Amino acid sequence: MKNLAGKIVFITGASSGIGRATAHAFAEAGVRLLLCARRLDKLTEIEAGLKAAGALAVHSFELDVSNRKAVESTLGALPAEWAAVDVLVNNAGLSRGLNKLYEDDPDNWEEMIDTNVKGLLYVTRAIVPGMVARQRGHVISLGSTAGHLTYAGGAVYCATKAAENVISEGLKIDLMGTPVRVTSIDPGMVETNFSEVRFRGDTEKAAKVYQNITPLQPEDVADAIIWAASRPAHVNVHNLLLTSIDQANSMVLNRRS
Repeated sequence: MKNLAGKIVFITGASSGIGRATAHAFAEAGVRLLLCARRLDKLTEIEAGLKAAGALAVHSFELDVSNRKAVESTLGALPAEWAAVDVLVNNAGLSRGLNKLYEDDPDNWEEMIDTNVKGLLYVTRAIVPGMVARQRGHVISLGSTAGHLTYAGGAVYCATKAAENVISEGLKIDLMGTPVRVTSIDPGMVETNFSEVRFRGDTEKAAKVYQNITPLQPEDVADAIIWAASRPAHVNVHNLLLTSIDQANSMVLNRRS
């Protein structure tokens, strides 16, 4: 991981789950961490631990990636010492509900599309031109097995993750002729607060998602992100699909009785 030391790594949605685990993994590699989330208090809580883990510096700020104007103004006004982002991890994302498409609340669709697709685009658009100008950089975005196979009640969420995969592929094509790399990390079931968010705080319902199964942990996904980021500069990992041993795809799970 020596080739990561000293680099500026920008992680969206870094306050919990995969984002938080990824921040810790990069901290151990000796990077400078640029972190954002919708709740600044959650970020400030983890800063000391990140520095203790090895981060050279940490700069946290509040940002809702679905707000285009906020993304443009905030990222356009980063302190000069933080502006040259080397690695962007587009992690911010969510799911809402598990309802039939024709019975769902359109507000759920708006939130998922605005965060998972538009937010990804807004942040990428703000950061990548600088990477191209500096002739270095890596964009790593979080996809999902849901983007490869649609499941019942998940049409719109699955569509947003399929969009992430296509956007990453298209971005890599557009960046041909530059040394900027693009990777999509597509995990299966991960034990985070993802399901609590999906079910709007219903912890009992969320717990059933992981019942009698061994899911991935956030650290597993963070490890995959670090691995992709630490490949030699001439190597681009286009897509990395990972699940636990109890998951074959979005539909096929091994639930123990």
